[in-house]
Amino acid sequence: MLALLIGLIAVALAFDFLNGRNDAANSIATIVSTRVLSPRYAVAWAAFFNFVAFLVFGLHVANTIGRGIISAAAISDQVIFGALMGAICWQVLTGYFGIPSSSSHALIGALIGAGVSHIGFGAIVWSGVAKTAAAIVLSPLTGMIIALLLVLIVSWSFRRVPPARADGIFRKVQFVSASLYSLGHGGNDAQKTMGIITALLYAHGQLSGAFHVPLWVVVSCNGAMALGTLLGGWRIVRTMGSRITRLAPVQGVCAETAGSITLFLATGLGIPVSTTHTITGAIVGVGAARRASAVRWNVAQEIVIAWIITMPAAGLMGALFYGLAKLVS
Repeated sequence: MLALLIGLIAVALAFDFLNGRNDAANSIATIVSTRVLSPRYAVAWAAFFNFVAFLVFGLHVANTIGRGIISAAAISDQVIFGALMGAICWQVLTGYFGIPSSSSHALIGALIGAGVSHIGFGAIVWSGVAKTAAAIVLSPLTGMIIALLLVLIVSWSFRRVPPARADGIFRKVQFVSASLYSLGHGGNDAQKTMGIITALLYAHGQLSGAFHVPLWVVVSCNGAMALGTLLGGWRIVRTMGSRITRLAPVQGVCAETAGSITLFLATGLGIPVSTTHTITGAIVGVGAARRASAVRWNVAQEIVIAWIITMPAAGLMGALFYGLAKLVS
């Protein structure tokens, strides 16, 4: 039984590693596309702030994932296996094609699919799922609106500053904005796997009392994500950093700052949002602030389609892997 628990925790950390690898684009796309940092240094920079995020944020998102998506009665080894493998397969598939889908929503969709396969629709905690579903729309929209406003404010504030000088200023400022975004990414995304592992520990009787996340789980999840970020996902970096719109340092700062504000708010409220959705919305916002034609809307449309199908597709995969686990158990 202990060997099974350790194996499932290893699979969860593998998911976290892939999450960091796929979502490296969220943290570094803008700073790479503006040529402020080379890709090699950018991933190291992002990985560091991904890791230290647990020192800054609480664990509200972990609590939501651990007990706010499916009920405690629906948690079993097969359900956790189905959820993790379903999410991992979706990540690998979208990563191969360079599609910036949401690792977060893949995990939530696969968890729901496996939980429903286990005990039916009574497994779903509708309040938590509704909050997450609302964030699919609100997080990119919030990122886009804040980014649009920031571009307008900055453009007005620096209207008399020579372009070359403004460019130099924002190249330095982008180190700060990229750090904040990586911090927000690590703070929100790593907590999702923390919630899964903690729910698993409770199901195996390894924890007692009120729901709480052990420190070793926190450090392990942030470490796995940081390692994944360090190795990067370059196809997705290209999509996020250049295919949606071309960015200058001032626009990169506005996009990252808008994404950071959105992630900080969501993490504080315990809402598991997609960092992919958030930064995509922010990048579209800064592009649209320049002119509507600056955004490659066909690329944005492809990304939105991937968002829409992620949860149901991952849910089907989660149900499939749950069924396979039941067959061999």
